[in-house]
Amino acid sequence: MMSIGNALAEQLAMVRVSGSLQRSGEVMKLVNDSLKLPEMQKTMYEMSKEMAKAGLIEEMMNDALDSALDAEEMEEETEAQVEKVLLEVAGETIAAMPATKARPASAAAAPIEELADDDSELRERLNAMRTI
Repeated sequence: MMSIGNALAEQLAMVRVSGSLQRSGEVMKLVNDSLKLPEMQKTMYEMSKEMAKAGLIEEMMNDALDSALDAEEMEEETEAQVEKVLLEVAGETIAAMPATKARPASAAAAPIEELADDDSELRERLNAMRTI
């Protein structure tokens, strides 16, 4: 009884598959009828020409970008040379300036002592805030 059920299920599946294949064949026939081979060949030829043009344009764009990037590198080198010259001129200018008189040590020490007092005041305030 089980084998008869399996055989019927198999036959039903085969009928479904054959129906699907038949519909598939009909669709393929309709597509084949709607396509005109000479038109398709012409379209594909034109498309290949356009793709070749696009490839050339892309190559030209890449070359242009590469040359633009080289210009940036050249600009960086130019900036480095200009900076070098400016530093050299600044060095000559500083050497040509008259020497300044040195301040007495006591005048220079006074602001440092004021800063030391300010630092101790800030430390005291910080410690006071920590205890709060």
